[in-house]
Amino acid sequence: MKKDIFIGFLLSILATIAGSYLYMEFIMKNGFEASWQWMINTHNQGMILSLGAITNILLFFVFIKRKEDDKAKGVLFGIILVALTVLVYKFF
Repeated sequence: MKKDIFIGFLLSILATIAGSYLYMEFIMKNGFEASWQWMINTHNQGMILSLGAITNILLFFVFIKRKEDDKAKGVLFGIILVALTVLVYKFF
């Protein structure tokens, strides 16, 4: 049980990283390196993280559909961690 929650959490963090990378590489017009510099210079890390976390919705519903509730719990913990991280970037 704890192993499945950890796997869900880890997959959630990896999905957020992958979603953020895909957003900066393909959606933003400048490519990854220029988007990374823009993000650092304008302090928009929270925006990029929150857009990257959209991939967690898909991951969550896949686990629910497959009846892997403990992994879905791990994904929720990952989403909460990302939300707290965005909150820290936004207000501190």
